[in-house]
Amino acid sequence: MLREVCRLLYGSENQSIARMKIAVIVPTYLRPPDLARCLDALKQQTRPVDELWVVVRDTDRETWQFLENYDLENHDRALLPLRTATVTAVGVIAAMNIGLDSATGDIVAFTDDDAAPHSDWLERMEAYYLADQKVGGVGGRDWVYHGTKLEEGERAVVGKLQWFGRLIGNHHIGIGTGREVDVLKGVNMSFRREAIAGLHFDQRMRGTGAQVHFEVVFSLTLRQQGWKLIYDPQIAVDHYPAQRFDEDQRNSFNAQASINAIHNETVALLGYLSPLQRFIFLVWAIAIGTTEACGLLQWLRFLPKQGDVARQKLWACWLGRWQGWQTWQKS
Repeated sequence: MLREVCRLLYGSENQSIARMKIAVIVPTYLRPPDLARCLDALKQQTRPVDELWVVVRDTDRETWQFLENYDLENHDRALLPLRTATVTAVGVIAAMNIGLDSATGDIVAFTDDDAAPHSDWLERMEAYYLADQKVGGVGGRDWVYHGTKLEEGERAVVGKLQWFGRLIGNHHIGIGTGREVDVLKGVNMSFRREAIAGLHFDQRMRGTGAQVHFEVVFSLTLRQQGWKLIYDPQIAVDHYPAQRFDEDQRNSFNAQASINAIHNETVALLGYLSPLQRFIFLVWAIAIGTTEACGLLQWLRFLPKQGDVARQKLWACWLGRWQGWQTWQKS
């Protein structure tokens, strides 16, 4: 239906509609049951996948065995044109970059192995690219489930970078209509091939698994180049956060995971902000911060309840900022 609307509203785009090709990239590691759910959801797309790349660690025997059996049981390549690629390095960035180099689509879409795109995911995504040639990236909401319980919340502000460097996410609880944003989220994002020609995900990002904030550099680079990034909550995936096999265990504090995340955010923002904004950002980050990337004021706020853990969080955040500054300076 959305494609038909584009034909009516943008008659000059008919040729683009005919030749637009969508590739989907799914990095995966040790999660065969989650990957099975993701692949089944991709089969159900109202706008079929043209090319699907599943990127697997070379040592992940469980997933390779699953894919071998899956390929035998689901041999209809017209329904799901599944291809595989091997990655030898740790971390999601290496896998996604291999996916980028392998895919040949006019649109390159990404989702996680623990996510299940809604049936109109690609159809809604494609409509934005057909409607506006200046759209370089499109993403949407991830409905987060903890077991069978849906995480609640609603926010109108999503994926924005405030002038002093505070990054607002909220992609998982965004509401409203489609609009321009500064940053998309890795579990539900796509890019126009023309916009990302020559780009790769930043290998300066730290971590041995999730590499938190890896999307930020990529998104802000496109913004700097004048491309539009669109967030639409109707472009949705169901997200079932699965076990991680690295230092970042999501809901439990790990000093190294915190240092890595703050380092990555700092590197991304320092490369985008103006000199004055960088100074203001660093002062704000060290003195105030946020609940997840605390500064001195946030430490004082949490000290009565968290005690020494609050001190550990503050030190990890400050260390992450310092290491991020050093990495940026060397770039």
